[in-house]
Amino acid sequence: MVTVKVKGLAVLFSALMVASAPNAQSLQQPQTADASLGKPLYGQNCAVCHGAGLQGQKNWQRPDENGILPAPPHDKTGHTWHHDDGMLFDYIKLGGAKTLAIRGVADFNSGMPGFAETMSDLEIWHVLAYIKSTWPKQIQAVQKEQTQNARPASE
Repeated sequence: MVTVKVKGLAVLFSALMVASAPNAQSLQQPQTADASLGKPLYGQNCAVCHGAGLQGQKNWQRPDENGILPAPPHDKTGHTWHHDDGMLFDYIKLGGAKTLAIRGVADFNSGMPGFAETMSDLEIWHVLAYIKSTWPKQIQAVQKEQTQNARPASE
């Protein structure tokens, strides 16, 4: 049973790697994004699930009893850096379910809520700038390349 769940997770991540944000070409972190402003926003909005140290929840790769994956780490041990800026922005703004649905991934229980009503677009970019600032330079370069190579997903 665990094998099926892990396989499902692998399929989800594969689909997300192929399908970028609908506006991926225009959704790149703006130069005005400020990691120092993102750190307290992360603490107020994200740390309760993803951890103050970006460590995520235990067993984040296995669905819980409700079929929902725990919050993943946003540090170098997680998968956040595998995704382009547009995908990450949409995931925070729209929430997991809506972001995945836009990309054609249906029937996946995401526990990630949307923050469109809580944070402005620039505040979301500040949070992403903070998260990315904690990654080693090599991982930052890989994620930047993901963003540069992102293709718009069909809606």
